[in-house]
Amino acid sequence: MVTEAEWEKDLAKGRRRSIVYSIVGLVILGLLVLPAVAAGKATGSGFWIYVTTAGVLIGMIGPIVAVLLVFSNRMQAQTDQKIRALTAELTEALTASDREGSIRDAQVQRQRFESRLANALDMAEGEPEVIDVIERSFGEVLPEAPAELLLADNSHAHLLRMAGVGPGGEPPCCSVDSPDRCPAARRAQIQVFSDSDHLDACPKLRNRPQGRLSALCVPVSIMGRTVGVIHATGQPEAEVEDPQIQDLTTLAKLAGARIGLLRVMAETQLQASTDTLTGLLNRRSFSEHVTAVPHHLRPVALAMADLDHFKTLNDTYGHETGDRALRLFSRVLRDTLRTGDLVARHGGEEFAIAFPDCSTADAARALNAVRTQLDAAITVAGLPKFTASFGVTDSEPGEELAAVLRRADDALLVAKRQGRDQVVLYDAVVNETAAENEERRPAPSRNGHLVPAEPT
Repeated sequence: MVTEAEWEKDLAKGRRRSIVYSIVGLVILGLLVLPAVAAGKATGSGFWIYVTTAGVLIGMIGPIVAVLLVFSNRMQAQTDQKIRALTAELTEALTASDREGSIRDAQVQRQRFESRLANALDMAEGEPEVIDVIERSFGEVLPEAPAELLLADNSHAHLLRMAGVGPGGEPPCCSVDSPDRCPAARRAQIQVFSDSDHLDACPKLRNRPQGRLSALCVPVSIMGRTVGVIHATGQPEAEVEDPQIQDLTTLAKLAGARIGLLRVMAETQLQASTDTLTGLLNRRSFSEHVTAVPHHLRPVALAMADLDHFKTLNDTYGHETGDRALRLFSRVLRDTLRTGDLVARHGGEEFAIAFPDCSTADAARALNAVRTQLDAAITVAGLPKFTASFGVTDSEPGEELAAVLRRADDALLVAKRQGRDQVVLYDAVVNETAAENEERRPAPSRNGHLVPAEPT
């Protein structure tokens, strides 16, 4: 490598050499003129003196000029070589600078994409919004290629298509149905297949309606476990650029982290709002849900339910059988009642049920259907026979939930006293109680004495 100092030194040396050569040339020329003139006078006269002098002078200067030319050419060759070296170095430096500039630009683009993606995912409040961000990211990273996100379900046994985009609206439609059957997910490594017909191509790429194609598969991990893959396809032998692979890797990393966080938060919230044994709402969560029922779905019918002789069931068959009975009853409630009905384990073997936009009569019919389904489910499950009693009431506008549940509980107690395994409406309880009180009320006084009521 020629340094700037060396180049300046060579330039200074060349300038000094030019001055020296000029002075030496003038001195030599002056010294050679005298012998040349003398030789001309000695060998001729008149015009020939000049011819002879010039010839002698040329003869003496010619070898010196030839030597100087050879030496000058050698110096020029060395200078040209250094110039070529400098030019090559400069070209290489410019090329390296352009290359580094391109790398820096690509890094800036990736950092900007990562920052924007992280911000978008952070603002996504649920998995549907995260999926929307992922689909829009596909369009930005691979605008001309179909791409999809496959994630495992809760059992981690099946892959489900969570997101998919394509130029024609169709995703790649990978047929892999399990993380264990996906090479990228199983190896936890990025897989690039240039042609589906190659020997080492993924078998799931063959025999697709699109024909031959190339594919890129990027694994997606949640909480350190590979649970899915980003799958994109293109034309055979299509080359995927490194920035695109890096962007998809960033997308897989950030999307997996956000989905994992949302699932942990959802699971934590679910655990805080549900009963661990039955999976139903707990008492606090039930109260919040009933309070949040929209006005257009009111009035709300409420019911209290209780498993009959549950203590006897526990004492006779053990607590494990009792827990199975509670879980079975909870499942029958969920399966038989409407999706919008709210079911909670109120405590022990007691359950609270809210029926939005429902009358007590309709709620009673639904609970009688529960009794029927419960009997069949007990037979299928092989559990000892048990029954349930129910009390139903209406909620008044603006009434506190505790007061409504007390009325439903009063109706439930009547169901227990009347023989269990039945549904009792609070209105009927009130009417029956009023009738009994009317019958027992003393007759009007006659002359200041009470008249006993007629016996019934």
